[in-house]
Amino acid sequence: MDKNKKYEFDTISIHAGKKGKNPDNALNPPIFQTSTFVFDNIQHVKDVMSFKSEDYVYTRGNNPTLRLFENRMAALEEGEGAVAFASGMAAISSTLFCLLKPGDNVIVNRTLYGSTYNVVTKILSQYHVNYKVIDLTKAELLEEALDKNTKVIYFETPSNPNLDIIDIKRITSIAKEKGIKVVVDNTFATPYFQRPLNLGADVVVHSATKYICGHGDVLGGVAVARDLNFIQKLKFDYMCEFGGVLSPFDAWLLLRGLKTLGVRMRQHEQNALQVAKFLQRHPQVKKVMYPGLEDFPGHNIAQEQMRGYGAMLSFEIEGDPQKAVKVVDNVDLIQLAVSLGDCETLIEIPAEMTHMGYPKEKLAEFGLTESMIRLSVGLESANDIISDLDEALARI
Repeated sequence: MDKNKKYEFDTISIHAGKKGKNPDNALNPPIFQTSTFVFDNIQHVKDVMSFKSEDYVYTRGNNPTLRLFENRMAALEEGEGAVAFASGMAAISSTLFCLLKPGDNVIVNRTLYGSTYNVVTKILSQYHVNYKVIDLTKAELLEEALDKNTKVIYFETPSNPNLDIIDIKRITSIAKEKGIKVVVDNTFATPYFQRPLNLGADVVVHSATKYICGHGDVLGGVAVARDLNFIQKLKFDYMCEFGGVLSPFDAWLLLRGLKTLGVRMRQHEQNALQVAKFLQRHPQVKKVMYPGLEDFPGHNIAQEQMRGYGAMLSFEIEGDPQKAVKVVDNVDLIQLAVSLGDCETLIEIPAEMTHMGYPKEKLAEFGLTESMIRLSVGLESANDIISDLDEALARI
């Protein structure tokens, strides 16, 4: 790629990070499926260990396939560097451990992915890191929650599973005045629809298992930032030492997934909007949560900070929560599963699955209900997805 040209997203997702030709003029980069690398002599060892050389030592530290994936993700998120991890949770937990120490306070949004919530409330607290859970869609609450020990603000936007939209610019402007780091989980939006670093965030994290991969066959995670000192610390003090390294083969699969990210996200979104409008009209559906709907509370903010609305939506069924169970039990084409971002449309009940760690008597405090159904709208025909939902809703 010509470094003097500004390329668009679809081009960057295919070409960014390459250095010259691939070995033997191959179109696709090889998989460097090796655990260790050899040296020419002791001076070569010293040059690599002191970072005078960009050569490799051991795949737990880095590997050409991993580096290409990291460089491409940094380009897509418009960061300076990235660190690849074995899973999204490895990326999230390592980032939080890197930024926090005993006595510090982290503020998180009231609605988080269940495992992230557990890391903050159950694991970090064991290391004397305090936390506050607030509704970050109300930025005025953040001002009240800050104290001298607040070091990190962490949130997802859109949030999982109620699709809350948090004003990244406003949160980061408040944080910057206090020297507080802002970490945004961009898994739902992907860099195609949203780039939090451009809105003031310090770190962006992804479960690359989801849309970055896009095909349900990889576990992976990544953190991206503009501060290269932070990236070096995260990589060598946390990813390497905790050992949450991504395999070269999985990095290669993620690179393959990135090639079609823009194409997939456009079709995902187109399908999701059709499904959301169908559900909005259905008499059995009480509420639809999708940022692309004009009456959704976060719609205007989403318009300002996103270039599209994504493919995740949630909806609530009228009446007894058991009706929601009947819906997910009666779909046929749509698959009952905890993940998201795949070509297949996936459905789940968060209170029973991904967010089961939340106390049921307090679900409302976290923006959840027992009758909430989460839908990851796939790439099948939108008409077929709607027909399947229509038939399942008819059975309740």
